[in-house]
Parts: sequence; structure tokens; C-alpha cells
Amino acid sequence: MGSRSDNDLAYIAGFLDGDGSLMLQLKKRRDGKKKWRFMATICFYQDSRHELPLSWIRKVLGIGYLSKRNDGMSELRINGFKQVRDILKKLMPFIKFKNEQAKAMYHATDILTKTQDTKSLKQLVGYILKIQEHNYVSKRKKTKKELYSLLGLTP
Repeated sequence: MGSRSDNDLAYIAGFLDGDGSLMLQLKKRRDGKKKWRFMATICFYQDSRHELPLSWIRKVLGIGYLSKRNDGMSELRINGFKQVRDILKKLMPFIKFKNEQAKAMYHATDILTKTQDTKSLKQLVGYILKIQEHNYVSKRKKTKKELYSLLGLTP
């Protein structure tokens, strides 16, 4: 992580609470034995005319990539299980409104940095559902049954 103070971390946590999201997704995979992979993301959003705070957050955290979307918004995305876990560990004392999502994401990314078994895959499904429950999304969410089926956890 780049240079940071508690004030910087508190500001970043507040930004995440207001204009950010935590996403734990199961993505289709074209290569390898497994047909699916997990993806953990912290994302910050801002109108592209005012994207300077996103550059500052990237500099402070020392990670992420900044992109402009077609709808006039810019976003800073941070991917990777270890990176997301380590950043959340530092931000969690300051997160107020997305606390439940942050805890679920932290535990999920901790599991994802290790080898998974059936028990841990079921825990990951629970964390996906917990995060989805608190996120606003325009697309339909997968159910527990659908997630279990994708991961081969059904009898």
C-alpha cells in the first residue's frame, strides 16, 4: 500500500460507503478444469468531470486501475483476493454503512487465498448472498440453489 494515514483511510472508507461497491462474483471461465472462478472487487465511482479523488485513492492505496465508462462515470477497480482482503482490513474500522458487506468480503477473500473444499465453497456461497443482499444491482441475482449447482455442490 502507498503512503497513508488514518485520516486518509477514513476518507477512503467514507468514499466507499457512499460511492463505492464490494462485489464477490462467480465468473464463467473458458480455460482450465473448473468452469467458474471467483472474482473479488472493490470499486469506487465518480463523475468523470471530478475523477481526481479516484486518482488520489489509487495513489494512497498503491493499487487499482482507473477507467472512464461510456456513461460519463469513471471508476477505480481493485481486484485480487489478497489485495482486497488487505485493503478491507485497513478500511473496516472506518466503514459505517457497508460494514456487513465488508466483513463478508473480508472473510470470503481470506478463504479464497487458501485451498477450497466443499465446506469452504458453501461458506463462499453464503458470503456472495450476504453481499448481494446489501448491494443494489440492476441485473438478476443468482440464488443459493443456482450457485450451488454452478459449483457442483448439489447431490
